[in-house]
Amino acid sequence: MSRLQTRFDALRAAGRKALIPYVTAGDPAPEHTVPLLHALVAAGADILELGVPFSDPMAEGPVIQKAMERALEHDTTLDEVLEMVRRFREQDTETPVVLMGYLNPVEIKGYAAFARDAAEAGVDGVLVVDMPPEEADELVAALRAQALDLIFLIAPTTTPERMRSITELGSGFLYYVSLKGVTGAGHLDVDSVREKVAAIHELTELPVGVGFGIRDAESAAAIAAVADAVVVGSALVRRIEAHVTEPERIAPAVTELLGEMRRAMDAPSPRPSPPEGERG
Repeated sequence: MSRLQTRFDALRAAGRKALIPYVTAGDPAPEHTVPLLHALVAAGADILELGVPFSDPMAEGPVIQKAMERALEHDTTLDEVLEMVRRFREQDTETPVVLMGYLNPVEIKGYAAFARDAAEAGVDGVLVVDMPPEEADELVAALRAQALDLIFLIAPTTTPERMRSITELGSGFLYYVSLKGVTGAGHLDVDSVREKVAAIHELTELPVGVGFGIRDAESAAAIAAVADAVVVGSALVRRIEAHVTEPERIAPAVTELLGEMRRAMDAPSPRPSPPEGERG
């Protein structure tokens, strides 16, 4: 059983939802990434999403684009990201790690070589933003041969037919993009998210994580009420950006926000007030 499935099963049994923070590997410099990953776990992360720096991150807003630029200034490569995961695994063998990135570095390395090296490093899943499911068979085969999950995005504009093909091909969990646009943009419509997540659950038993537009504890708790996982990226990366000249302040700033989200997600739902005449 994969670490992702094990983690989601344990959370479901405990009546809790997964908190998945995203950070860009190598931001603001490579030596800070592994300690930050451990700090995120200590603050309540259930699964880690680690961004692979890329020069043309088309799905990202300005906050994560700048993070990738900072990482690329240090020549952070895909192989170096895998080495970061190896170092993380020296102390943590349980927390699932998902790589999020773009197809070009994976194609250059080769699907089979990438899958082999990712598995050996301790990666559990891969989300390739610009890999359409219609063209993913070769990558899926390479990853499955190494017991790795390929996680797909579902957007508000995804048709029911395409959603069905995605749910049949994906594994680990599905990532629902709650907004039209790039990371860090827009207003979160929780009712719309609830409806879409319910529609996805009609097609699959895979957990559904929701990302884009989650900025604070309140929005994290709202999404946790309707989805299996909450993915938060830009709000955390913005705090990294605020302290690039004081790297010792990054982990406290990032984990402060993540801890607030964790506590809000785990808080009991408020009980409705009893009708008039029935109050104790």
